[in-house]
Amino acid sequence: MAQRQQRKPRLSAQDWADAALTAIGEGGLAAVAVEPLAARLGTTKGSFYWHFTNREALIEAALARWAETDTEAAIAEIETEPDPASRIRRLFTEAIKSAVADPLEVSLLATASHPQVAAALRRVTERRVGYVARLFADLGFPEPEARRRGLLAYSVYLGHSQLGHAAPSVLPEGDELASYLDAALDALMRP
Repeated sequence: MAQRQQRKPRLSAQDWADAALTAIGEGGLAAVAVEPLAARLGTTKGSFYWHFTNREALIEAALARWAETDTEAAIAEIETEPDPASRIRRLFTEAIKSAVADPLEVSLLATASHPQVAAALRRVTERRVGYVARLFADLGFPEPEARRRGLLAYSVYLGHSQLGHAAPSVLPEGDELASYLDAALDALMRP
């Protein structure tokens, strides 16, 4: 009896986008190349061309996937918390820990001059700052003040992310990190 060969599951456009995001995190935008991604996914270039017309289309899909997973899904998860102050604390604790562990955002920021990346960064940043500003408004801050605090909080997040990859030894860890985040958030939430 001949053994049947198992067929590999068909890859989706999302599988390719996720692989492209991993490559960007590891080697920047230049790491998004069809042949190495196909090898990583255990498939051929034909699978790529089934889903995408060119590399730019893949980059666009990857950036849309990043916005979906690292912004919209994160916001939806945070929104399950009923208390606005707890939402802010949870958001920043989770976002900062994730950003330090994952180099993707820092890699994207390093290629901010690329037109597709610049557009995605602008959309994601505007969405994130707007969301955080809304959280501060939910705490009772007037709109202009909520916007300023949202921008400042997002700047703290970006700075912490950059330091987490450029000079991680300067950042606190463990209980000290929790105390550091509490102090930063207390200052931001103080009327």
